[in-house]
Amino acid sequence: MPARWLSPRRLLLGSIWLAAPCVALGLSASGVRPSGLANALMAASPASAAVAAKPKRLKPVVAVSRSLPPAPCPPEMVLVAGSCVDRYEAHLLERGEDGTLTPHPGHQRPEHRRYVAASSAGVKPQTFICQLDAAAACQNAGKRLCTLPEWYRACTGPRGTTYPYGAKYQAKRCNVGKAHLLSMLHGDVVSNWSYASFNDPKLALVPGFLALTGEYADCQSDEGVHDMVGNLHEWVADRVDQNLKSKLPNLQIKNRRIGRHHGNGIFMGGFFSTLNQHGEGCTFATAAHDVGYHDYSTGFRCCKDPAQATDGR
Repeated sequence: MPARWLSPRRLLLGSIWLAAPCVALGLSASGVRPSGLANALMAASPASAAVAAKPKRLKPVVAVSRSLPPAPCPPEMVLVAGSCVDRYEAHLLERGEDGTLTPHPGHQRPEHRRYVAASSAGVKPQTFICQLDAAAACQNAGKRLCTLPEWYRACTGPRGTTYPYGAKYQAKRCNVGKAHLLSMLHGDVVSNWSYASFNDPKLALVPGFLALTGEYADCQSDEGVHDMVGNLHEWVADRVDQNLKSKLPNLQIKNRRIGRHHGNGIFMGGFFSTLNQHGEGCTFATAAHDVGYHDYSTGFRCCKDPAQATDGR
């Protein structure tokens, strides 16, 4: 429409409409500053009030820190049916007067009860240890010897199999069935063997017999517990008493009547020179020795109760 046909009112409103997109620069679309009336109208409009207002201050974001619940078991242990179980057979660390810990040679008999039990792969496990010293070493590590039911459950795994790896024996899966090392070093005449013969340190040093922890990688349960069959007998916390039969988890063990002498200790699983003399796989159990007995075949591992999550309630 030609400009001459527009009324003054329409011209004024047209100027205001054209000026709105350039409010920030204070110029109309033609580059001319708005009139005083246009400025007044714009100042009174909600749009201009919003532009003129101070920016809204945002509330600072405060990070809420929630502490995670503790892991149920230390990293060297596995949670098995409500108990923490060492992944590997134990070795010992000797605590010095200053509190430092140094590895104790696994073929040497522990001389005192200041040792700390440790569990890791690729080391020689501790031999020549009795139940009493094993229990003390676990306690010094903030753990305890596994009970017979805990040990048996960790060995048989969630499927309840006779061997950690399955229902039937498989050769070379675990460190079992080796030659009788004692007769190799001390002769075949049993009457010539003495307690000292059974505690000869060389019995733990001959290559090809006692294996490193985890060396038999296929000898583990579905939950990742290693070497529970073979390598070393493992002491458990239980002793022979009138309640032993109720604690035995397997009919094969019960039928063997392993508990004949009250007060004796119990070790499980067999060692590198046994096979099924006292039960197959996880049912292997011996209670023929007192709690102070030790020889080249005796070892252990520890258990503990899992940490409880705390949420402040």
